[in-house]
Amino acid sequence: MQVGLGVSIASIDTIHTPGNLQPTSRPTDLAIEGEGFFVVQDGETLAYTRVGNFSLDALGVLVDPEGRKVLGWTADEDGSISTSGPLGALRIPFGEWIDAQPTSRVEWIKNLDAEATVGFSKTTSVTVYDSLGRAHSIQVNFEKTGSNTWEWKALLPDGTEPSGTITFDTEGRVVDVSENQFSFTPEGADSVVITMDFTKLTQVAGPTTVEAGVTDGWPGGSLESFSFDSNGVITGFYSNGRIRVLGQIAVAGFANPSGLIKTGKNLYIQSNNSGRPEIGAAGTGGRGTIAPSSLEMSNVDLAEEFTQMIITQRGFQANSRVITVSDELLQELVNLKR
Repeated sequence: MQVGLGVSIASIDTIHTPGNLQPTSRPTDLAIEGEGFFVVQDGETLAYTRVGNFSLDALGVLVDPEGRKVLGWTADEDGSISTSGPLGALRIPFGEWIDAQPTSRVEWIKNLDAEATVGFSKTTSVTVYDSLGRAHSIQVNFEKTGSNTWEWKALLPDGTEPSGTITFDTEGRVVDVSENQFSFTPEGADSVVITMDFTKLTQVAGPTTVEAGVTDGWPGGSLESFSFDSNGVITGFYSNGRIRVLGQIAVAGFANPSGLIKTGKNLYIQSNNSGRPEIGAAGTGGRGTIAPSSLEMSNVDLAEEFTQMIITQRGFQANSRVITVSDELLQELVNLKR
């Protein structure tokens, strides 16, 4: 007969199956739908987590509950992001001011009626901005002067009226513009030089619907709010109506997530068993997408856990009966001796 030594835990395995998502109302709460981990900076070490209950610190830096910086890529002035560049802390600068941009181009779209009689005119307005961010309304009149020919005339704030001629071909497309640029100088500001773009204007039979399309230029404004999209791109919304890309959060993937080393507080670090992290944008390279204003719930299957608990309980009860029977048999042996 061999005396047993009891039992011990064979291993503790971490299940990385994604859990269900719980919507929240916080714009900084993020969850990953699919595989991957957020990258945070713990001192000089990179750590990885799936818990996305982030917030902004006093400097507008995106951090986790313990103050670790969430890493990603910051956009340049043009809103371009290079995901091949170095990682850095993501900052969302509430109240950041962007300077005014004077208008330099006005695009005209839609149609001028080809059946209109000579002398017919249509007046519309467009708002432009100077270097101080002040808005100026310019009235632009389109008058038919001949077959396939229209004259445009603008009434500027300084009282001048620059004009030019637009010529269309037999298919209603612009073929020639005699003048498409004018300027004026607002008080205390730089001269505003505006180019009129008529390339998208048509002249076909139908109502005259000409209007200003895309125009550049804007007044000054400050950052008021932001949002994340499914690729982790952060978009800022300014008080002057401007929309600007601020950055993008990074997502790390591993060949063997089960090989990551736990460091506590829902953090992991890489090991030889996990492989090197493949850091990139969400939704690429097998990495999951971002669910904004959501948190990932536990992936524990409660039904399975309750079943295992009942099985363990019944097994314990059965083993306790064996001990009871053994005790009764020994008692009978003692009684036989008596």
